[in-house]
Amino acid sequence: MTSTQRLTDRKREAIIQAAITEFRANGFDATSVDKVAARADVSKRTLYNHFPSKDELFAEILRVMWQSSSSQKEVPYRANVPMRAQLLELLMQKMALFADDSFLDLARVAIAAFIHSPERAQDMVNRLGQKEGGLLGWIRAAQRDGRLKSGDTSLAVRQLESLVKGVAFWPQVTMGQPKLSPREQRKLASAAVDLFLSHYAV
Repeated sequence: MTSTQRLTDRKREAIIQAAITEFRANGFDATSVDKVAARADVSKRTLYNHFPSKDELFAEILRVMWQSSSSQKEVPYRANVPMRAQLLELLMQKMALFADDSFLDLARVAIAAFIHSPERAQDMVNRLGQKEGGLLGWIRAAQRDGRLKSGDTSLAVRQLESLVKGVAFWPQVTMGQPKLSPREQRKLASAAVDLFLSHYAV
């Protein structure tokens, strides 16, 4: 990598971090490209070279959020390991993400922006839906191995995630309720896994 490429990458990263700070502090509508450029210490032209619009910049922030939720320590499906232990490990990763203040703040920003622009929400859902997260891949592998019932894998993922998000994510994002303690996280994840496996395990 040349020094010019490294400088370009550093500027892009500076813009992303500045945008995260601005969106967290001010929300989508009140965040301007000028503010982000000033915080990143780059020209407005440089910012537009990387991101043609505020929507594109926001989309990149959500991509970063998605990466942080899907590219944590990989937990591949293992045929010789009990299902419950594997699923519990996957859900505890999500619990750790739901306890991250930055992630929760950005989720609030995203939700507020989506409420005001359903088109933007659909676009983001479509983009993120094109990527296969760890949980989706794991469940598909378990279905192929005959240890989980076959069927709509995406629905199974949504059902499992809903069991934890209803307690460990949505109340914190929408009503400001306190985050779960590590002990509460594990108790909730264990109950969710047991309920999921009571229906889907073969």
